[in-house]
Amino acid sequence: MIISHLKSFLRDELADVLPEIKSNINDRFSEYEPNKIYNFGDQNPDKTFYIINRNIPGGGLFSNVTFVLNELKICASKNFIPIIDMLNFPLIYNDLNPINGTENSWEYYFDQPTTYNLKDAYNSKNVMFSENEFKIDSAESKNYILELDSPDLLKIRHYLKPKKNFYEEANIFFKNSFNTSDKILGVHFRGTNYKTCPRHAFCLTPKIMIENINYLMKKFNYNKIFLCTEEKLFLNKLKEYYGEKLSFLDTYRVHINLFSSHVPAFKDYPRENHRYLLGKESLMESLILSKCHGLTYVKTNVISAAKIFTEIKQNDHPVNIGFNSNNRFISRWLWYVKNLLPKKMGGFKEITYE
Repeated sequence: MIISHLKSFLRDELADVLPEIKSNINDRFSEYEPNKIYNFGDQNPDKTFYIINRNIPGGGLFSNVTFVLNELKICASKNFIPIIDMLNFPLIYNDLNPINGTENSWEYYFDQPTTYNLKDAYNSKNVMFSENEFKIDSAESKNYILELDSPDLLKIRHYLKPKKNFYEEANIFFKNSFNTSDKILGVHFRGTNYKTCPRHAFCLTPKIMIENINYLMKKFNYNKIFLCTEEKLFLNKLKEYYGEKLSFLDTYRVHINLFSSHVPAFKDYPRENHRYLLGKESLMESLILSKCHGLTYVKTNVISAAKIFTEIKQNDHPVNIGFNSNNRFISRWLWYVKNLLPKKMGGFKEITYE
């Protein structure tokens, strides 16, 4: 226990699959090798199924989506039938109970790319398994694309099918929150592990974000703001400053400090279906961001997803105040150090509009 706390103190923890889910994983699925044909039955002898699975614990919702789209690109080029399996290969969003009748966490949020399902695949004659690792260091050698909104992945975005009820819910929120005459700035204000993640762009401080929003509202005539943030402090600072100009979803948010875990949303289980709801909230925010007239952010997969889902021309306002260290031990503290220092002594630099 002491060693675990010490490791967390020195470098930030990673999210993991719920232990109740992890302990029930069928070991036989770890034996299947990628890109090798297996025979699970006599059905569909003229077809090749391709089981898309990611190594435990996976990543954030749209990191998982990016991985899946890379594998769907392979399916499209080879005429395989894709099946996404997050039942036998569970990830951090798999919850304790079935959601709308399914235990496959991909199907909590998205339809399968084709009309075939897991049962069809696991009773078929020709079945392959995808690669399952998705890491920055090996992406180039495997021809993986890391940017969800890259042109190559945009070509196959038709495979990505959020459940219709999420679209309906996003439309209702948008209609109830804004008038047709409003010009809305979508703000994705990440905190938590964006303060500590190696190689990531630093998240903004509340002071810098308010300066950024004020500049954009004046220059581009935005009059309303839709805010996405997982930190209570960030939300409270912007609510206090912008008042009724600010709208946001009622999502799970956390208090973060220098010494706390920076992935607490995945450390606790404070509500029924908590893991499912964390993914739902990310998807809902991306769908609502896709409706905003402009977006400002430090690069995130949620923003990239919004760009995939959008049906309007949006103003793009990415910002940057520098990057964290490659070293996990240094990156655990560097944001906090810079936040204390003036710019001339190594504090955060002026906003760069990318």
